[in-house]
Amino acid sequence: MKALVFTGPGTVAVLDVPEPEVAEGEVLVHVRAAGICGSELHGVRHPGFRVPPLIMGHEFTGVSDAGDPVIINPILSCGSCDLCRAGQRQICRQRAIIGVHRPGGFAERVAVPASALRPLPQSLSWDLAALVEPAANAVHAWRLAGRAAGMRAAVLGCGAIGLLCLLTGLANGAAVDVTDLSPARREQAVRLGAAKASSEPEGEYDIVIDAVGSAVTRAQSIRHQRPGGMAVWLGLAGQVTGIDGAAVVREEKRVLGSFAYHDEEFNQAAELIGHWDLSWATGYPLTAGAEIFTALMNGEPHPVKALLKP
Repeated sequence: MKALVFTGPGTVAVLDVPEPEVAEGEVLVHVRAAGICGSELHGVRHPGFRVPPLIMGHEFTGVSDAGDPVIINPILSCGSCDLCRAGQRQICRQRAIIGVHRPGGFAERVAVPASALRPLPQSLSWDLAALVEPAANAVHAWRLAGRAAGMRAAVLGCGAIGLLCLLTGLANGAAVDVTDLSPARREQAVRLGAAKASSEPEGEYDIVIDAVGSAVTRAQSIRHQRPGGMAVWLGLAGQVTGIDGAAVVREEKRVLGSFAYHDEEFNQAAELIGHWDLSWATGYPLTAGAEIFTALMNGEPHPVKALLKP
């Protein structure tokens, strides 16, 4: 079968690979759409969390061998530890992620544990279904932030996660400004309902969501909080924080890390996503995957979200 394979630092290629071996308790999924995530772009450029050779892809949907349309929740956990019992599978100490620790959805077919399958709502197209996973990240970030209604918020970064954070905030009653270095992405955010779009934040906010994760944006998330405000970090562009520790103490500012989502947030994202304008996501054949992935990895701002379709 065909698959987009992370073959080495900075390199991906569409290759012929062996058919997946389906173990006991697993299901063969015929992939219909798989989204390229910003974390994968960073992961290929700077290997470590993801180790080549690897078929990536943790945002995907398809049809099971039994003919059932499904969405994949890629978070795998032990199911029995204190965190799993508390409903926090996403931070299970033994967690694994489909497309990171085992082959993922950048392929024609993939074997996944049956526990990872979720039924595809009839109202969702394949393209929308592939966006449920990143949307669940946005739902989780806003739940960590707390009450959204009436809050003045900033979302740093207008990639797919940033735009989904914008849409989630708007759906929950927040007034949301956005920042991005790309004028085209800022224009897209305004079209979706952002109150203001600029290259960097200005003024103070109750909530700042950093969907980039660079030293610059993390520092901005501290600097542009009001005293007693909150920053939620879910971008993973780098490891350096760049924060002003004295300001955090003296002004009682807060920073929360946000990783993935709870199971109910994944389900909530599947309900919300059909009501949003997601026309900024663009489908491409899997055979064009290496070209599209490499262009995005090298800084090309378009498309905002690429979906690979076998």
